[in-house]
Parts: sequence; C-alpha cells; structure tokens
Amino acid sequence: MKLKYIIYILIILGIAYLIYYRISANKKLENAGGGAPKGAAGGAKGGLQVDGIVIKAADFTNGLEVTGTIEANESVSLRSEVSGLVTSINFKEGSNVTKGSLLVKINDRDIQAQLQDALTQQRLSETNENRSRQLLAKGAISQEEYDTSLASFQSLKAQSQLIRAQLARTSIYAPFSGKIGLRSISVGEYLTPATMIANLSSINPLKLSFSVPERYIGQIKMGSDITFTTDGSPKTYSGKVFALEPGINTQTRTLQIKALVPNPNSELLPGSFANIKLSLTTMKDAILIPNEAIIPVLEGKTVFISKNGKAQQVPVEAGTRTDANIVIISGLKAGDTVLTTGAMSLKKDAAVKVTVVKN
Repeated sequence: MKLKYIIYILIILGIAYLIYYRISANKKLENAGGGAPKGAAGGAKGGLQVDGIVIKAADFTNGLEVTGTIEANESVSLRSEVSGLVTSINFKEGSNVTKGSLLVKINDRDIQAQLQDALTQQRLSETNENRSRQLLAKGAISQEEYDTSLASFQSLKAQSQLIRAQLARTSIYAPFSGKIGLRSISVGEYLTPATMIANLSSINPLKLSFSVPERYIGQIKMGSDITFTTDGSPKTYSGKVFALEPGINTQTRTLQIKALVPNPNSELLPGSFANIKLSLTTMKDAILIPNEAIIPVLEGKTVFISKNGKAQQVPVEAGTRTDANIVIISGLKAGDTVLTTGAMSLKKDAAVKVTVVKN
C-alpha cells in the first residue's frame, strides 16, 4: 500500500512541474515581445508600415489584346488552263507586275493552224449564205435550202470563236497588280494545268484577320482603329476594321474580323503573326487601383483603405482588369487612400503608417 501512495505522489508532482514549466515559458515569450496580439495589431510604435496610393479619377480606355494573321489583299497561284510547251516567260521573280501584263506564253502553232482552217471555211460558208439569200429573194431556191446554208455558216462561225478561246488560254496574264514570287517552270518545259507557275500577291494594302470573344462584339464597329506589332519589326502599325463576319463561330464563340493595313514600303509580309490592340469604350473619371490591392473574399472583392490612421476594409465592385490595374465601379471615390501592401497582416481598425507611392 505504501508503494502505491508513493507512485501517486510522484505522478501529481510531475503534472504540477509541467504546468509550472508551461506558465513560465509563456511569461518569457510575452516579455520578449512574441505574444503576438499586441505586435500583430499595432506592429511597431506608430502602426504597421504599408504602401498606399491616393485615388485620382482619370479617363480609361478599355482595350483588348488578341492575336491575328496578316494576309495578302489578293493572292493566287498561277496555273495554265491548257497543256503545252512554254515558249516564253515574261516576268522576273520577286518583281511587281501590273494587271493584264503577259506573264507566260505556251506554244500555240497547232491552234493557230486550226483557227486559219476554221476561218477559211467560215468565209466560204458566208459566201454561200449570201448567194443563197439572193436566190431566195428571186424565188430560185426554197426557204429550207437557205436555212441549211445559214445554219452551216453560223456553225462554222461558232467553231472559229471556240478555237479563238482555246488560243487565248495559251497566254497567261496577271489577273491583278501585285508582286510575283518564285517561278517553278522554265522555257521549254511541258506545262499542264496541275503545274503551279508562281504565286502572285497584292500586298498593299494587306488584310489582318483576327477573332474577338463574343462578349466584345457590341464594341467592335466598322472603321474601328487597331494597332499591332509583329515579331519581325519593333514598329507599331495601324489599320481599320473593314469587314465583320455576320455570325458567331459556334465552336470557339468568337467573331471573325478583318482590318485593312497600309503597306506602302512592303515592310509587312503575308503570313506574319500579329499582336493586336483594340481600343474599345472610354470611361470618363474612372477609378483605377493596382491589382495587388484587391483581396478576394467569399462575397466578392474588398480593399483596405487608410482612414484617420487606421485600416478600414471596404467591399468593392470591380470591372475591367489590365496587366497592372483594375477598374473599380463602386465602393471607392477619388481621394481615398488605398493600401497596396500588408494585406495579409492588416485587420480592421489596425493602426497603419502609410507611405504614398505614385500610381
């Protein structure tokens, strides 16, 4: 029995020692400044040091950045309608050509011979038709005999026109003015309709093709200005919207748009990738704050402002966001001091010392 009591006494003494040790350790932490409530709420003497901005109302242009592709205003792969030997090539690779200029000529001697034969028969038939008309007027032949003569003449005339059309296909002309690319044929080569001769492109002006999300379609109008850059040049180029697709793409939920871009010095090339900036609506006296000032909460978004040296948490309604700023629709006004740092340490009514920075 005596041993049992001794064990009980030792256990009680051990528990008492642990309680004493914990109380002593807590007092040491409080004396060292680690007790937290006081330090967290007020920080150093004078309040928690934070950065902030003073809100100023300013005009804000709502912009949109998308990507697009530069296209030739007109582009065609030149091919022949008929087969035959190439007798002449009348253009230089990479040169500018005008609409209607002769580019390639195909051997047409056999067609020329067919045309001469057809014209000879046509002239003979025409003579017969004239003679038959005179005889019909005198009653020397029947109407049926004259009709046969007339039909023969008209048939041979149509045959001559058909051969002329075939002859025209042996000459390949520029369908529009533009720059011609590298040729893939040579003089003396046998050309077929499947053989590509060269590419012809009209590159001044150029077209810029891009798409915008469905929610912005009401802000894109005919004649809207755009600016863009390309990977191949540090310059910023401009253009105007000239065409909009009449419907939304149901798969991507976007609207296809094309803009016309001047290219007088041929600096831009079809197929280039473009980073496009679109200017949408302009808001007067907009309230903008840095993105880092926004604090997401369950009910929406809030910010901390400084009022009488203390932090106040204010719910806000946010609008358009850019890379650096966000538009505040309601909750703030010009002159408010918005805190941009220390959001994780701030609490309502916490003393703050604000260093105002430029927005």
